[in-house]
Amino acid sequence: MNKKDIANIRKQFKLDNDLLKITDIFNVYIRKESSDIYHQESNPFSMLDREQQELFIKNFKKVLTGALDVKLFEVKFQEQAEDHTQVILYEGLQAENADEWNDQMLLIVEKMFKDVQYEKDMVVTFIRGEYFKPTKRTSEDGEVSDRDEVYTHPFILCSINQTEQPKKSLVFDYIEKEFKSSVVVDSVINLTSPVAGFLFPSFTDNSADVNRVLYSSGKANLPDYHFIENVLNGDEIMTAAEDKAVFEEIVKKVVGDQVDTHTLSNVYDEINRMMDKDDEEEEEEDAPKLDYKDVERVLKMSGVEDVSTDKVEMAFKTVIDDEKYELKASSILPKYNSKSIKISTKVANISISPKDLRYVKQVLFNGKRCLLIEVDEDTEIEGFKLIEETVLS
Repeated sequence: MNKKDIANIRKQFKLDNDLLKITDIFNVYIRKESSDIYHQESNPFSMLDREQQELFIKNFKKVLTGALDVKLFEVKFQEQAEDHTQVILYEGLQAENADEWNDQMLLIVEKMFKDVQYEKDMVVTFIRGEYFKPTKRTSEDGEVSDRDEVYTHPFILCSINQTEQPKKSLVFDYIEKEFKSSVVVDSVINLTSPVAGFLFPSFTDNSADVNRVLYSSGKANLPDYHFIENVLNGDEIMTAAEDKAVFEEIVKKVVGDQVDTHTLSNVYDEINRMMDKDDEEEEEEDAPKLDYKDVERVLKMSGVEDVSTDKVEMAFKTVIDDEKYELKASSILPKYNSKSIKISTKVANISISPKDLRYVKQVLFNGKRCLLIEVDEDTEIEGFKLIEETVLS
C-alpha cells in the first residue's frame, strides 16, 4: 500500500457512509496478571449505539494514521509458519457466520498473549466489513454516478488498546448534600491511542493483496518486531529511521565521515530530483528506491570524487550485508521544503531545509570554528536590525 491507498480507505471511516460497511465487531478483554481472556463480546456493528460507533470509528482511523515506514508498515507474510496467521485471517475473512469468524480471531488473540505479559489490562477489537471504491469519477453531465460501479474489498481490521484506571476525585452529592470521594471501578479503554493494530488484506490501487498485511505501530519508528514475526508471521521490516541510518553509514564508508554542506546539499537535491521524476512518470505515490548503482550515481552527480561501483557495492555489503539492498528515497531524504534539518551547537540550535543547506558553511576564523549563514535580507533580533560588519581574516 502507498500513502494514497491508505488515505483512501482511512477517509471512509465515518458513520452513514455507503462506501464502507462494517458488519461485525468482536471485543476481547485480557487481564494483565494472567494474560487470560476475562470477557469476550461479539455484535453486529449496527447494533451498537451511535455514541459507541463514533468512538470505535475514531479508534479505527487512528490505526490507519501515520507515515509509511514510520508508524505504518506493509508487512509481507513469511512463506512458511506454524499456524500461519495469513491462513487464519483468510479463513476468517471467508467465514460465513460471526461464530466462525470469532473462533479464527481468538486464535490470533492466543498468539498475541503467548509468552507476552502487558503492564495493563488490554482490549483487542476486531471488525470485518467491506470497503467499496468507485471505478470511475462522476461524469460531468451527472448521468453516471461514482456509486454505479465500485470495487468491493472485504477486510479485517484489528486494534489493540490498553485500559486505564479512572483517577479518584472529590464530588458533591446533591441528594445527600455532602462531599465525598468518587468510587469508580470501571476500566477506561483508551481508544485514542491504540498500542498496535493491523489491516488485512493490503490494498494496492484497486487490488487486494492477501500476501501482505498493513501493520500499525503505537509509536513512531518503534514497531513491535516480536508481534510482526510471531503474531503476524511477517518478514523483517526496516523503519524509515533505520533506512536513513543505513544510508548515512554507506556514504561514510565511501566518502568518509566529513563532508561540506555544499556536497550534502547536492546529495539531497539529486535524491529529490529522482522523487520528482518518479512522480511525473508514475501515478503511484510510492517513492523510488536506491540500489548501490543509484547511490553511486547520486554521489558522482553531487561532486564526490573517487567513487566507483565496487566501492559503493562493498559499502552496501559491509553495512547491511546485502549488496542488492534498496533504500527508500522517502526515508533517507529529510522533508525537502520544510526546516527538517537540525544543526545543534552549544551556542545555538538552527533548523534549515535541505534545499537551503548550501547557504550554511563551517569556516575557520582567527583559529576558531564558526558557522557562516548566507542571507539575502536584513537580519532582525528582538526587533533590532543587525549592523553589517566587515570580517577580515
